[in-house]
Amino acid sequence: MSYFMGIDVGSRTTKGVIAYGSRAKTFHTIFSSNNYREAAEKIREGLLSRARLQAADIAYTAVTGQQLDNLSFPFHKASDTRCCARGVNSLFPEARTVIDVQGQSTQIIRVDEKGKVVNFVVSERCAAGSGRFLEIIANVLRINLEDIGPLSLKSQNPVAFTTSCAVFGESEAISRVAEGTPKEDILAGVHRALAQKISTLIDRVGFEARCAISGGGGLDMGLIKAIEQELGLELLIPQKPELVSALGAAIVAQESKP
Repeated sequence: MSYFMGIDVGSRTTKGVIAYGSRAKTFHTIFSSNNYREAAEKIREGLLSRARLQAADIAYTAVTGQQLDNLSFPFHKASDTRCCARGVNSLFPEARTVIDVQGQSTQIIRVDEKGKVVNFVVSERCAAGSGRFLEIIANVLRINLEDIGPLSLKSQNPVAFTTSCAVFGESEAISRVAEGTPKEDILAGVHRALAQKISTLIDRVGFEARCAISGGGGLDMGLIKAIEQELGLELLIPQKPELVSALGAAIVAQESKP
């Protein structure tokens, strides 16, 4: 049996999957810190240890994400768009539109029945269009990132953010806190603002049913609810949305093996 490794080096976390076919055998996640090369090396070692495999057991590896140069092992450098599309297709063959909410950006991908990219668009570099905006607001509210979703679902009166800029959004959140606005209403407002940005991106690339979500944003049930309400549909949600691109990278490794 041939095993293939996929590594997704993100700005906040690095994810890895060892797969055979389109099925994951082992997965692992670590914080990226500021040394992306070291993160890629470390995730590889962790995956091999967890799977009880040797480096020679891995037929090929594909890596996507940040600063992919000078790694100590042979690998195929793959775009995150392609990896995300392949990963979603392996989990949801019926999906034709993908919302990929990452730490630094959000991308909307149109895919065909084979998981090939038909069209895509990426949000502007401003953090307001990505998961980074949620991190900024979590810091303002002094809550853990993983608590954002459950807390926002308790909102009765979501705040309407008047800016699409993360810097001004942070200032607006600080002002709301000073006014005594409940944290859950601020968070629900942020989710609504992100959902509206995502809707605008989808308009640019074109929507085709059905629609899946991937990336770390797929762990935030408050954001998922806001997107579903904005788009008027039910999203396909992977069991581990943060691993989708790493799984896709493992599939790309199979496709790219010399």
